[in-house]
Amino acid sequence: MSIPLAAVMVPERVRALARGAQLEPVWQNEIGGVTFRTSDGRHIKHSPRNLETSFAAEAERLDWARRWTAVPRVLEVGDDETHEWIVTATIDGESAVSARWLAVPQIAVRAIGEGLRALHDRLPAAECPFDWSVPSRLANAAGRGIRLPARFGDAPAVDLLVVCHADACSPNTLLDADGRWLAHVDLGALGVADRWADLAVASMSLEWNYGPGWEGAFFSAYGIEPDPARIAYYRELWNAT
Repeated sequence: MSIPLAAVMVPERVRALARGAQLEPVWQNEIGGVTFRTSDGRHIKHSPRNLETSFAAEAERLDWARRWTAVPRVLEVGDDETHEWIVTATIDGESAVSARWLAVPQIAVRAIGEGLRALHDRLPAAECPFDWSVPSRLANAAGRGIRLPARFGDAPAVDLLVVCHADACSPNTLLDADGRWLAHVDLGALGVADRWADLAVASMSLEWNYGPGWEGAFFSAYGIEPDPARIAYYRELWNAT
């Protein structure tokens, strides 16, 4: 995923959803999905259908999670034979990987760690209807035709069950103007799992965006010591699935 650096073609469906508002592309992914900001305070995500998650599933998760924490408010969601889309109200913040925050990684990394801890603390795992546990992820992978080595069935013992973001990479934390975490976005796979499923991926993604050497600051901001065995397992599972 990346911030678009060149002109982006606007799909007809997005033009229709914009209803005359001006469009600015703000994000694109490797499968052809693009997110646009509108001039009237909305974000429109439009993407080819994805076997792993769906915007309908994301809408359910956003509606559930926003009772306890800051996530986008869903305005519309839909699909057709080949594509899907979701429209949300814009949150007035910037991604942790915007140019402003890439220039001061010490601020961004702290906000990512503190924001993930707040998400895990606020969302009630006992009330969450969504599952992101190892068995559910292995079953999802099998359903998509991904054959995984048997060792993935031998997961580390659960440290603490929380409601995981499930894509806790750096871009999905929004910061306010003062550099504090503000909200989370892209929660299409949110569900209950060991907190290390999020921690392993969030810490791994720091190097992609800010360069090496930031994991210590992240774990300090979250308030936990690194667990090498759980980190290794959940990173391998993420990469494999």
